Amino acid sequence: ATPDMLYIFDNGSAFRRDPEIPLVIPEINGHVLVQKDGQSQPKLIANPNCTTAIAAMALWPLHCEFGIKKLIVSTYQAASGAGAAGMEELAHGAKAFLADEPVTNKVFSYPLPFNLIPHIDKFQENGYTKEEMKVTWETRKIFDEPDLAVSCTAARIPIMRAHSEALTIETVKPVNIARARELLAKADGVDLIDEPEKLLYPMPKNATKKFNIEAGRLRKSLVFGDHGLELFVSGDQLLRGAALNAVLIAEFLENPRAIPQFTKKPASCTLSKDQQQVALGLAAGVAVGVASVLAYGLVKKN
Repeated sequence: ATPDMLYIFDNGSAFRRDPEIPLVIPEINGHVLVQKDGQSQPKLIANPNCTTAIAAMALWPLHCEFGIKKLIVSTYQAASGAGAAGMEELAHGAKAFLADEPVTNKVFSYPLPFNLIPHIDKFQENGYTKEEMKVTWETRKIFDEPDLAVSCTAARIPIMRAHSEALTIETVKPVNIARARELLAKADGVDLIDEPEKLLYPMPKNATKKFNIEAGRLRKSLVFGDHGLELFVSGDQLLRGAALNAVLIAEFLENPRAIPQFTKKPASCTLSKDQQQVALGLAAGVAVGVASVLAYGLVKKN
């Protein structure tokens, strides 16, 4: 590939807040990658944080329909968010705990087995952690809503893979629960799992190795009333939050399409079988700690 055919996707956090670097989830804001008159197409593209990406997939269609004024997020994040070393520490620690042996910790601030740690990344001056602030910063940028009120509390839990999040939103327009379910059922990248009477709801075990995130537990908020909605989401952060999103960006660059904002559900980004294998392979690489910068060369078709 020649230089003009080379794109770099950064899975790290270094460029996400840079106003000159697009932060992209193709189904939501892929339009920022479309070359405009007199402007060069961006070659460096940032991938969002995994927790942001999982929440955004469910929140975007709701935002388009009802308008989100405030967002409160509580995350329940798997050990794999800390890489292969985190998964290994959890596995060995659980084995030691069950054998009534000392449990050691190097990756996490405390032993994770049979525990919950409300601390991911460095604490900031405002009392939030950097992981929590990423959700605020990145959701605002991806949604192009710089004044959106977002508060997040992030916790590490003792499971291997897939993150879960409890989402509470206050909306501009009154929320119709049936309409919210309809939007999520039709949304790209989302599986609606919302039949509590049948004990069907999102869970990280079921979301593991799935391309789509799961959304469910929809209900009117007791805090915000008619202008509020509560829901729960689970998603494989190694796929939707990293490798899969990178492949979808590549697919969009190769076959760009218009994605209207705040009008209807985003255009579909479909994956071929070969691209699915690439995404799974990249996810496996993420799990063992690949470098954060992924160079992806695309040969332009005639």
